[in-house]
Amino acid sequence: MKDENKYLTLSGLEPLILTPESNFVNVGERTNVTGSRKFLRLIKEEKFDEALSVARDQVEGGAQIIDVNMDEGMLDGEQAMVKFLHLIASEPDIARVPVMIDSSKWHIIEAGLKVVQGKGVVNSISLKEGEEQFIHHAKLVKRYGAAVIVMAFDEDGQADTYERRIEICKRSYDVLVDKVGFPAQDIIFDPNIFPVATGLEEHRLNALDFFKATKWIRENLPHANVSGGVSNVSFSFRGNNPVREAINAAFLYHAIQHGMTMGIVNPTMLEVYDDIPKDLLERVEDVLFDKRDDATERLLEFAETVVGKDKVDDVTKNLWRNDPLQDRITHALVKGIDAFIIEDVEEARLTAARPIEVIEINLMTGMNVVGDLFGSGKMFLPQVVKSARVMKKAVAYLQPFIEAAKDPKAPKEGIGKILMATVKGDVHDIGKNIVAVVLACNNYDIVDLGVMVPPEKIIAEAIKHKVDAIGLSGLITPSLDEMTFLAEEMEKSGMTIPLLIGGATTSKAHTVVKISPKYNNTVVHINDASRAVTVVGNLLDKNNEAFKKQIRDEYDKFRDNFLSRKKAKEYTTLEVARERKYKIDWKHTTITTPKKLGVTIIEDFDLSLLKDYIDWSPFFRSWELHGKFPDILTDAVVGEQATVIYKEAQILLQRIFDEKLLAGKAIFGLFPASAINDDDIEIYDENGKAVNTFITLRQQLKRREGIPSYALADFIAPKESGKQDYMGCFAVTTGFGTDEIVQEFQDNLDDYNAIMVKALADRLAEAFAEYVHEKVRTDYWGYDANEHLSNEEMIKESYKGIRPAPGYPACPDHLEKRTIWELLNVEENIGMQLTDSLAMWPASSVSGYYFGNEDAKYFGLGKIKEDQLVSYAKRRNIPLDEARKWLNPNLAED
Repeated sequence: MKDENKYLTLSGLEPLILTPESNFVNVGERTNVTGSRKFLRLIKEEKFDEALSVARDQVEGGAQIIDVNMDEGMLDGEQAMVKFLHLIASEPDIARVPVMIDSSKWHIIEAGLKVVQGKGVVNSISLKEGEEQFIHHAKLVKRYGAAVIVMAFDEDGQADTYERRIEICKRSYDVLVDKVGFPAQDIIFDPNIFPVATGLEEHRLNALDFFKATKWIRENLPHANVSGGVSNVSFSFRGNNPVREAINAAFLYHAIQHGMTMGIVNPTMLEVYDDIPKDLLERVEDVLFDKRDDATERLLEFAETVVGKDKVDDVTKNLWRNDPLQDRITHALVKGIDAFIIEDVEEARLTAARPIEVIEINLMTGMNVVGDLFGSGKMFLPQVVKSARVMKKAVAYLQPFIEAAKDPKAPKEGIGKILMATVKGDVHDIGKNIVAVVLACNNYDIVDLGVMVPPEKIIAEAIKHKVDAIGLSGLITPSLDEMTFLAEEMEKSGMTIPLLIGGATTSKAHTVVKISPKYNNTVVHINDASRAVTVVGNLLDKNNEAFKKQIRDEYDKFRDNFLSRKKAKEYTTLEVARERKYKIDWKHTTITTPKKLGVTIIEDFDLSLLKDYIDWSPFFRSWELHGKFPDILTDAVVGEQATVIYKEAQILLQRIFDEKLLAGKAIFGLFPASAINDDDIEIYDENGKAVNTFITLRQQLKRREGIPSYALADFIAPKESGKQDYMGCFAVTTGFGTDEIVQEFQDNLDDYNAIMVKALADRLAEAFAEYVHEKVRTDYWGYDANEHLSNEEMIKESYKGIRPAPGYPACPDHLEKRTIWELLNVEENIGMQLTDSLAMWPASSVSGYYFGNEDAKYFGLGKIKEDQLVSYAKRRNIPLDEARKWLNPNLAED
């Protein structure tokens, strides 16, 4: 690979690659005992499960790396670090992000390096104790395969000037690269962020010197990155949050412009740069760039006057209506306001030489502003989708005039044509629709084939419409095979256009290892809508060969590294894993007989009963707004937009309730059950006859002594115990009616609400699953009849028992859905169906099991080895290749 493509690559369960196109990487700081009193208390009290929830909150809140620090005088830091990292490794939702092992004590860092999963970051090493010790530590970091943060610190102390910063960083870089052979891309410099506006003369250049040093590092130390703790810069203004937030935001903005790539940022202490009042911003930037001798005094004086400003009234809000025509059109598109767009477009049409010019000039001028703001992180996805709604209404109004003009050049085509499709057997399309809208906003023509599209139709339509690229989406595991097959068919058909891969189950690893080799042209994995515009733009550029070669080279290296990983020592045999199964003392375990055995059906359900059961955090993630509800509503970066979309969701949700636009149906069954053959669960009818078997999988990741290897079957009493146990299964949906209301919105050119209703239907389905599970626990089964939990406690799964789902971490096996459907006769009873690829229809549906044992817990299966795959296929009575097809490769089969 070319030298310029050496990128910092980190990983938990998922890779994190810092390319030139990457946004700033945020490091979560709350799993640090020196920075979080709550985390310190939990670690001291050995409440590690609760401490894990802090890490989970960080990841859910958007942290791309989590910083783990156990440096506290009363702690055994080494023991706490090792224990916590082990626990993280068993939680896939946390372990998916890389870990920063943070300590001032080398023995704690090394203990962490021995157990951390994936490729992490050491924080930190420096020349403070001399070059010999620095080299020793660097060699060990390299041996353990981690990246490293290097502090600008040497034998003479911390670097506090520009000259000292670059001197120490240059010396450190040369030692690491030339003497240690440390990969340059794995070096991250921290050139020291110090407080500004302290009143001391020697601190006047603290920010400016950091900016200059950062720029110098990025230009003169090839492939190195720059990090830092941003909140340090505003320390002088603690207690004055408006000023602190403004300083942090302005500093971060300019640090990123100068080349800072990652760092520890507290989002609650960060204002949106463009929203900083201009008079405050002027004074802050005077301080940061040392523009005036009296900069500190002016900021201190102004800080005394900073107060919250009242919301503007409606008259003030509409002052933009007095602006020139183009400014009004641009404002309407940026703000997503469609109330005046028809009259503004008509005014533009009357002055245009041809109606098409209103699109080519006025509307595209506005949409270019939208694209620039979105690309720079100053607009968020919901706002862009609203912009598309305004654009569509304007174009629909103009279309008859364009056709009447009979201009052979009209309507003008976009800058490229993209075919979008959810693959055969899959019914999920929220993400695909969002990407299609974002691309359309950037003047691409979209051919959307919808869901469950067979490969032959995708290829035929691509040829018919002469598209420039194909975008494939899928949510369930079998969709990955469909994508691979389509790539093969595109190759056989002699196609040469790029193939874009996206969807929740997809990953860069699967795309690179499984799909890309099947197609000789460019294949690219896209994990979010904002990246789609840049990637498609580069792929369709007439001078695209360099970009395509860059992708191929990057993917070839990634594939080689992936396939050459050492894995043999990480796993146990299935036999050993079964010996280390989780053992329950069945003689002394209380087993509650369900009050109502057999199948229960719920129809004509009042969906308004689910309002208090909704978990809103995933709703915001579907719009690419990251944070935990309700904190996201006050988040410094996305809070304003999150509040807007939440209010609008409430309005649509109430309409769904009032007009009964969606129908909720559920079915569940409770049955006698026994664990058999170590890993399977036999289900019986009321007469004790075996009627079906659930096949479960067992963890094989090698663990330290005393840590069991779980399978779901461990939570059911073995047949030989002589104890009668029970389990349940269920299927719920709130998706009936979704297609009709989506079509209504699309007919009105309203993609925003079309996407919104699907996102709400998904939330209602999860809420319905939570509601029914509660009724099972407290009533139908009744093993926890006195349960009284808040919605927050419900979301945290604080209840007794679990409801894992096929295709997810504890059971990455989609075939189990067929067993549930057979046992409950789901399709005949409530109309829910399984596609050929085992996607549930309607799309807003949930299915799974009920385990009631008080020891039952959620876990991630992790990778399994060939011996278990062979055993699984034999128990299923299916070929090995088919067995692989139904296992989620991100969670199971290696």
